[in-house]
Formats: sequence, C-alpha cells, structure tokens
Amino acid sequence: MAISIGYGRRRPLELSVGELAGALGDSVTVLPIVIALGTLSDFSLPGLLLGFAVFQVVWGLYYAAPVSVEPMKALAALAIAGALSAGQLAGAGLLAGVVLLVAGRTRTLGRIERVIGEPVVRGVQLAVALVLAETGLRLGAEGAVVAVGAAAIVVVVTVLGYRRASALVVLALGLLAAGLQVGIPAPAIPAVVVSVPSASTVFAPSVLGATAGQLAMTVANAAVATSLLLSDLYDRDVSPDVLATSMGAMNLLAVPFGAMPMCHGSGGVAGKHAFGARTAGANVILGTLYAAAALFAVGLLVAFPLPALGVLLLVIAAELGRTSLDTSNLPVTLLVGILGVATSVGLAFVVGLALHLALERRADGAGSV
Repeated sequence: MAISIGYGRRRPLELSVGELAGALGDSVTVLPIVIALGTLSDFSLPGLLLGFAVFQVVWGLYYAAPVSVEPMKALAALAIAGALSAGQLAGAGLLAGVVLLVAGRTRTLGRIERVIGEPVVRGVQLAVALVLAETGLRLGAEGAVVAVGAAAIVVVVTVLGYRRASALVVLALGLLAAGLQVGIPAPAIPAVVVSVPSASTVFAPSVLGATAGQLAMTVANAAVATSLLLSDLYDRDVSPDVLATSMGAMNLLAVPFGAMPMCHGSGGVAGKHAFGARTAGANVILGTLYAAAALFAVGLLVAFPLPALGVLLLVIAAELGRTSLDTSNLPVTLLVGILGVATSVGLAFVVGLALHLALERRADGAGSV
C-alpha cells in the first residue's frame, strides 16, 4: 500500500514500504560515518543528524527524486582519523561550499572534471578507503570479540546475497546492544550553536590540501556520476553544475550550524533505487528518521560499540576501495592512494594531478608526431 502526495507541479511523492526500504539503503553509507565522527571528534552528534535530516527533505522535494545527501567522505575520514580538527573540518566544508557554488553558477564543472582526470579521482577514493580501513582496524582492535562477531555477521549476510544490507544489520544489532546497555534515552532538544571558523583555519595548508582532495571526488562522484544516475534510473535531467550549486549552498548554510560537510553522491542514489525507492518519499522518510534519532536516540548512538563501528568502517572502506580500482591508469591510482594514506590526501592529489597532466601532455605529443 502506498500513499501518494502531490505538491506544486512536481512529481508526487509516495510513502510506501519500498520508499522506506530505499531510505534505509541510503542510510548505510551515512550513519556509520556520522556515528564515528560524533563519537571520535568534538562534533555534536545531534547537529550532524539534523543537518542530514533537513537536507534530505529539502533536496528530495526540490529535485522531485530520491537524491542522496551524504558525508564528504575524504574530509570525514581525515577527521575520524584525527588528521583534521572539528574546526578544520568545518573550514574545509565552507571552502568547498564556496568553490562548488561558484563552479556551479559559472557552469565550469565539466572543464574542471576533464583537468583532474579519472585516475586521480580514483586514487583519492583509494586513499580515503585506506584511511577508513586503518581507523576501522584500530577500533576493532579495542574489542576483538565484538569485532569478530560483527565481521561474522557481515560475512553471513553477504553470503546469503544481501551484501548492501550487511552494514544495516550490524548497525541494527549495535544499536540493540547499546539499548541494552544504557536503556531507552530520554528525548532532548539539541542546542543550536552558530560557529564560523577563522580565516587562518580555513586557509591552513592541511585544510586546503584536504579540500582539494575532496573536491576531486565531489566533482566526479557527487556531481557528474549522480547526474548520470538520476537520468538513467529516474529519468530526471539534472546537470552536474546544478548539483554543484545545491551542494555549495547546502554547505554554506549548514556547516555554521554544526552540520558536517555534505554532498550528493551516486552511491546513495544507487542504494535508494536498489532497495525500492522511486520518489522523493524516501527522502522525506529518511529525513524524518534522522530528525527522530537526533531528538530521541543520541544516547544509543553514543553508546554504539566501537569495535562494531570499526567493522562498519571497514565495510565502507572495502566498497570505496573496490570502486577505486575501476580505473584507466592503475599505477597512477595506486600511487595517489598509497601516498594519500602515507602522507596526506591533499599532497597525494597534487602529485597525482601533476603526474596525470604530464602523462596527458606526453600522450598528446606522441600522437601528433
């Protein structure tokens, strides 16, 4: 049974079991990172959840499609690993927001994507995967028995043919364990605090480098690939530049209020579709669930067992790593990935971009002979 709701001249949204399942499918790539960031950094977990709640609904209704709202994974991974402070992460989000807004409004995203090059983007993805894997292993080592049990659940669910649902099962069981430990938490209204990082924080070398690496992923995955998927899966004509504009506006509006840097993403769109979402109803449902978690379940999320969280980060890292190896130049991708985890994502991005451009010029020169 589905409830159809029309609004304006846009496509009606539906509230149904399929939309609920699609919403949960999208949450798999969001909640583990949000819980990790809220637990391991100075960010307020309710603030993080409310940011996703608001913009899931806003962009779902605006685009009249199950558009995803995801963490900026490169920045989140560095913050979870301790390489960026909460203030630096906020500064990177604001800087990325300005760049994306300007790029989208001036319709320059296509040119930026061609300059960066696909092997470099894949290398940044690999670096993020390795950083998340390193953090996951560290958390798992804090409770080997819990980590092994969570890993066993992932393996069993995957063998049964529900690979994408494996993280969701671990997440549900982890929340159940947290509930048994702390009981049912009392509802609490999150405090709203407006904070804007200083210019020295925004333009610090570590922030500039991390932002550059994130933007490489954002252009390719959150803008270009998402645009293609919305067309293929939902027959929605949304250009990469329009998506960049909405991502820029979202971060400039949300980050000062305690949200983390957010973007769209092809993985979330694919996850919604794979689990049954066909309208913006999935966004409305998921936004409502995030808001409910911010109001009523923060205590459960804070008590989530860290070793199981480590396993969830490993699952995300494996998915990112698998995608990153689908590259046209494996040596460049591997170089960027390994250099990123050994030094910094920003430095790896600069080195990879320089190498990619040099190889492109040499190929053009050989072709003109």
